[in-house]
Order: sequence, then C-alpha cells, then structure tokens
Amino acid sequence: MKEIGLLRNVTTSDHDKCEICVESKSTKKSCKSVQRESELLELIHSDLGDLKNNLTRGGKRFYITFIDDFSRYRVVYLLRSKDEAFDVFQKYKFEVENQLNKKIKRLRSDRGGEYELTLFNELCEQHGIIHETTPPYSPESNGVTERKNKTLKNMVNAMLISSGAPLNLWGEAMLSACHIQNRIPYKKTGITPYELWKGYAPNLSYLKVWGCLANVLLSKPKRKKLGPKNFDGMFIGYAQHSVAYRFLVTRSDNNAMEPNTIVETKNAEFFEHVFPLKTHVDKSSHASSSSHAHESDDNVEIELRRSKRARKATDFGNDFFTFLIDDDPLTYKEAVSSPDAPFWKEAINNELESILSNHTWELVDLPPGAKPIGCKWIFKRKLKPDGSIDKFKARLVAK
Repeated sequence: MKEIGLLRNVTTSDHDKCEICVESKSTKKSCKSVQRESELLELIHSDLGDLKNNLTRGGKRFYITFIDDFSRYRVVYLLRSKDEAFDVFQKYKFEVENQLNKKIKRLRSDRGGEYELTLFNELCEQHGIIHETTPPYSPESNGVTERKNKTLKNMVNAMLISSGAPLNLWGEAMLSACHIQNRIPYKKTGITPYELWKGYAPNLSYLKVWGCLANVLLSKPKRKKLGPKNFDGMFIGYAQHSVAYRFLVTRSDNNAMEPNTIVETKNAEFFEHVFPLKTHVDKSSHASSSSHAHESDDNVEIELRRSKRARKATDFGNDFFTFLIDDDPLTYKEAVSSPDAPFWKEAINNELESILSNHTWELVDLPPGAKPIGCKWIFKRKLKPDGSIDKFKARLVAK
C-alpha cells in the first residue's frame, strides 16, 4: 500500500483480516463454472417444482425434470404429489439406460425431501449411482436445472398468454415446451440436445404453433356419410409414444365429439394464426394456411362448452384417444385410497367440523324397536369455469 504520510507506524498485510469486516460484509461464494461431462448419463441434474398450486386438468400439481449434463436433453414428468418422485426417477432410469445401453453414474439434486427418501437412496446405492446434493439454501449450486426450469416456466407462461388457454393446461404447455427445447440448438455448441441424445438431427417440419386452431378429421366410427367429417380443436401438444398431435375439442357439429375432451390423432389441418380460446375466428380468411381447408363465408364463433356429467375415457381406434379426469369416488374407501386422498381427507374433515359446529345432530339412546338410518359419503370435485378443479367437496347424508 502506498504511504501518504498521514498515519505513522501503521503497517498492513494481505494476510491480516478484520474480523468485524468479515462478520459484517460476508457474502455467498460465487459458483465457478465446471467442465461439462463428455458422455451421456455421466451426470443427471434433477429438480422438482410447481406453479403456485395450479392443478392441471388431470389434477397434477408438481413437475420434475431430469437433464443430462452432456447433451442437455431434458425429460419432464407431471406429478400429483411429491411422493411420486421416486417412482418417476425409477421409470426414467430404466427407460434411458435401456435405450442408450449406458448406466447413470451420478445424480445431482437439491436437498428436497422427495430426494431424501430411504427408497431413493437405497436405489442409488444398489445401482452404484452417486447421489450428489447441493448445500442447504444454495440453489445456484444446482444451476443447470435452475436455469433450465426458469426458461421452461417462462416459455409455458408465454404460451398460455399468447393462446388464451386456461391455466389448467399448463401441464400440456410444459410438455410441449420441453419437446421444443430439446430441438433448439444449444448456444455454446450449436447442436441440439436431441442430436447429442439420439445421434441424429431432428426433423422440425411437423412443429406447429401451440394453442392454434385445427380442423380435425373424425375417426371412422364417428364419421357419417352425410354431414361434417371434422371437428374444431385447439392444438395442445405432441403425443408421447406415437406419431400424432394432441387436441382439445372446442366445437363439434351434431355432437360427434364431446367438447372439452382431449384427442390424439395425426389427421388435422392447422390454422396457425388463429387461437380459438382467445378470439372469434373467421376460418375463411385463413384458408390459405392449408390447401385442404374447407371454405366458408360465415364467421365461426368458438365456444368451449362443458358437460356437467362425469365422463370416462373412451377409445375411438388406434389414432384416437381421450384422456379425462377421473370419476368422483363413490365410496369412502375409494376416496381415501385414490391418488387425491389428501384432498378428500381434508374435505371429509371440513364436513365433520361443519356438522359439529352447527350442532346438526345430538347423540341419544335408540328407542326400543327403532332401527337407525344409515348414512353415506357423497364426493364431488367442484370445477372452475375454465374446467380446472376449484375444490374437493364431501357431504355426509342420510340414506
């Protein structure tokens, strides 16, 4: 240090540290960049998150991601509860190891309780997988998943806003966003994660604008000789294990298809500048989007109608599938053993508390010769106008 003559007999040393300064100015240590792995499955990054308790159409609340460090190829699973994390990791492990003929060497995650399960650690130990965990309260130590998940969530939000889709479609949007991200070149290498993962470049010609209008061909059993052979749907994603698209039915003439159901098929014509849940559309003005689109001079208003009855999944053939929310449980046993058991139990407790606080009944001795009346539980999912689950209701009624 240069002496300026103001203080005498004062010496400084780079080795001396002021304890007060250290105590008052302490900051987190920066995370230095590390070298990426050079082989697939050498290191898998994982993280679990949610979107502020917004449920998907099927009642999924959480999502979990697995990212290969070398390729940056990502897989996303939707979960009802955090307890499912072990099952999906096991599923992911078996699938990728079989497909790539390699073994997962290391798994890196935060210290979330879903990763600290005994079964989780036993599985890693059994297969020689080193489970690395980040220090407490330091998400930056798991920076790969933190950055990728932030990008994923921002993309999902943009897709929902631009298409006018309800929030309960965030799961479909996230799976589609992940599908696209795997096919975008990584800025540092110029190569797509898909190519590093699969060994060949992806074909992008089939990609469509998420949330756009599609005119979908009815399956053969639903088609009639006279009348419309198509229905209007909103494009919401790509089928996972088949060459097909996923559509939300928005309008169907002659009630050939139930509105608000989800269908998978490859037979559709797309209007990629029209968003049925955001605007009123005139399909004739967008006929140039497809050489096979039918012509019309009438404005077509898309209305999303919802059935008031519980529905079950229906199979319309190899190219058509519908995926609907589970039926409401019919018995107490069904409710407490279903995947939504925590919500039903909470609803049951609320009903019992209401009965007690309102003095609905009082306990008395049964008169001689009288027979008691039985009771049963009624369970019902209450839905919001956009079709998402509002709350779980339970009622105890006399038979």
